[in-house]
Amino acid sequence: MHDESKERGSFKGSLGFVLAAAGSAVGLGNIWRFPYLAAKNGGGVFLVVYIVLALTFGFALLTSEVAIGRNTKQSPLTAYGKLNKKWAWIGLFAYAVPFLIMPYYSVIGGWVIKYFVAFATGHGVEAAQDGYFGDFITGQYEPIIYMSIFLIACAVIIYIGVSGGIERSSKIIMPVLLILVVGISIYSLTLRHTSADGVTTTGLDGLKVYVVPDFEGMTITKFFGVFVDALTQLFFSLSIAMGIMIAYGSYVPDKSNLVKSINQIEFFDTFVAVLAGVMIIPAVYVFNGTEGMTAGPSLMFVALPKVFADMGSIGNVIGTLFFAMVLFAAITSGISILEAIISSLIDRHELSRPKATILETIFALLIGVFVCFGYNVLYVELKLPNTAPGGSAQILDVLDYISNNIMMPVVAIGTCLLVGWVLKPKFVKDEATKNGEKFGRSLLFDIMIKYVSPALLIILLLKSFNLL
Repeated sequence: MHDESKERGSFKGSLGFVLAAAGSAVGLGNIWRFPYLAAKNGGGVFLVVYIVLALTFGFALLTSEVAIGRNTKQSPLTAYGKLNKKWAWIGLFAYAVPFLIMPYYSVIGGWVIKYFVAFATGHGVEAAQDGYFGDFITGQYEPIIYMSIFLIACAVIIYIGVSGGIERSSKIIMPVLLILVVGISIYSLTLRHTSADGVTTTGLDGLKVYVVPDFEGMTITKFFGVFVDALTQLFFSLSIAMGIMIAYGSYVPDKSNLVKSINQIEFFDTFVAVLAGVMIIPAVYVFNGTEGMTAGPSLMFVALPKVFADMGSIGNVIGTLFFAMVLFAAITSGISILEAIISSLIDRHELSRPKATILETIFALLIGVFVCFGYNVLYVELKLPNTAPGGSAQILDVLDYISNNIMMPVVAIGTCLLVGWVLKPKFVKDEATKNGEKFGRSLLFDIMIKYVSPALLIILLLKSFNLL
């Protein structure tokens, strides 16, 4: 057996890289956040803005990060410094982002396992009751147990190695994930429900709400809000500015066609993000109308279980399949977040893969316990710049805000400045076309990485501090 504990390892082929990177991109952010944002932001209006940004802004940053990884054969922590010592600070931020995300992502992954178990054991109706979610997350022991199971599952895959763990698991999980997403989406469109006053609503009515642009009351200020939401979503969706794509890029063989792989990742991600909306919005709309589209965790853990309960006896089966799909998506993202940290420890401190994995798992476990305690013994009501009126933030929200709203835009701005102005865009293009490939969208890449992306990111950062 090939020993990957003594070296960095690599993907055996382009398919493994594409599936692993797409798996990273297809995570909880796509499945619970994308549909909510689409419903909130005029359906089709959000979809169009998102797709345009994915093909421009997302493309420029994704290509840059993968090219940096493959060129340096280094992790996020060390890659930037290898390219230019003065810009090594970006690597510290790019390492800190996944380090902060992994503990709370594992907590949410634990919540997904809890709901999967509830539906799989025939307790879906109980899971739909008011107070079920609140009672679970405020419990002292259960959330920690489920969080630990999720974290250890991700750690085992990382421990095995790049080709044996990440690549092999992605080749199994991703096809199953895609089949479940497509299957549940089709089922969602066939739903019908007649209310007490005799009005029948269908899944196709919900699909219209999702895909048809709603310009009613759309002002410049509102459109700016849609734009910022779509831009923020891209970070989650494409796994950019999290160190992940640099780590995965560093495992891509030099002979692989980078341009083609990046196009495939863009397609996979956008396809699944859009389908996540087809799965969720029609189903929620049929039973709860537009009022059912509430934000974040409450959509997945409160609104959807009620929808499954309203479906009758088939609801348990659909709920089980749905949470199995969400769990697969969470694991593929979880292993990518963990790998960005592990690869950094291997490159910077020359640790073996097993040692680095065990060390980081212990850190993530300890911080994860604190996150769980944030809903009971360490409960606090904090206000952050992005806290909704009347709402409050806990430890999980604080880690999420620091990593996503502050650090990720800083990493992305640094990457744009380094690639656009110091290394020059030619650096990325040369890396992407080293086997004679054609670099499509060449002029677009230059304009985005040098001018447009940094400007958009500065706007995003100012918005994070409520300065806009």
